[in-house]
Amino acid sequence: MSDTAVNTDIRPSRVGDYFALLKPRVMSLVVFTAAIGLLVAPGSIAPLNAFAAILLIAIGGGASGALNMWWDADIDILMRRTANRPVPAGRISPVAARNFGLVLSLLSVGLLGLVTNWAAAAMLGFTIFFYVVIYTMWLKRSTPWNIVIGGASGAFPPVIGWVAVTGSISFEAVAMFGLVFMWTPPHFWALSLFMNDDYSRAKVPMLTVTHGRPATRRQILAYTVLLAPTSLALAFTSIGGLVYLAIALWLNILFVKGAIALWRRDEDAAKRSDYKAEKKFFRLSLLYLFGLFVGLLAELTLHQLGVPALEWLVLI
Repeated sequence: MSDTAVNTDIRPSRVGDYFALLKPRVMSLVVFTAAIGLLVAPGSIAPLNAFAAILLIAIGGGASGALNMWWDADIDILMRRTANRPVPAGRISPVAARNFGLVLSLLSVGLLGLVTNWAAAAMLGFTIFFYVVIYTMWLKRSTPWNIVIGGASGAFPPVIGWVAVTGSISFEAVAMFGLVFMWTPPHFWALSLFMNDDYSRAKVPMLTVTHGRPATRRQILAYTVLLAPTSLALAFTSIGGLVYLAIALWLNILFVKGAIALWRRDEDAAKRSDYKAEKKFFRLSLLYLFGLFVGLLAELTLHQLGVPALEWLVLI
C-alpha cells in the first residue's frame, strides 16, 4: 500500500464515511449468511446472545472491509467503482482507517468469545486475518485465482454462526461453507467481465485481465456447473428438505442457463450492449445465494412446525 497514490488533502470526515469503511453492502451478505447459520444450528442460544453474536460478526466483517480499504487505497483511487471510497477520496486518512479496522477487529473477536464461545471467536479472528492478509495483501495482487482462494473468507460467516451455537463444526456447516465458496468465483468473475477496464488500470490480475474475457466465461460456466451439486447436497442434510431442494433446483436451472448464455456471448456483441447480460448474471448470482439461504430458513420454520412430510429427505 502506497500512501503517495492517495489523495492527501484530508477533509473532515463524517460518521457516514466511517460507516462506508465497513463496506455495508458486503456486510449485509455477511450478516444474512451468518444469521442463517446461527438459526439453523442445533441447540439453543439466548435471544440477546444471538443478536449480539450476529452484530459482532457484522462488526468483524466491517473491520475486514476497513483494513482492506486501508491497504488497497492506492489501487482504489485508480478504479471508477472505488475511487470515491473514504480513503482514496481523502475523507479519512489511511492511518485512521487502519486503526479503526484494528480496534473493531479486536473488539468483535473478544466480545464474541465472551457472549458465545471462544471457538466462534477464533473463527472470526481467522476470517479477518484470511481476508486482510491472505487475500488483500497477498493473493489479490499476485494471482488471477485470487478470488477462488480468497473467496474462503466470505464463506466463513455461516460457519461462525453455526459454531456460535454449537461450539463445533459439522457436515452441515461445511456444506454451507462449500456453497458460498463455490458461488464466489462466478459471482465476482461476472463483475470483472464488465469492470475489466478498472482492474486493468489498477493492474489487479483478475482472470479477465490475465486470461481474457472468453477464458473467464468458460471458468464461470465450469464453476457454475460444479456449484449445482454442491448446493443441492444441502437438501439431504438435517437442515435441508423438500422445500430447499425445490428452490435449489429452480435456482440452479436459472444459474446454469445464465452461465451458458455468458459462455456463448460474442465479445463484440457484449461490448455493444454495454455488457447487459453480464450485469444481469451478476444480479442473478445475488438472488441465487439469497434464495438458497432463504430456503434453509424455510426448512427451519417447517421443522419447527413439525411438518413430517419433509422428514424422508433428511439423511443426517
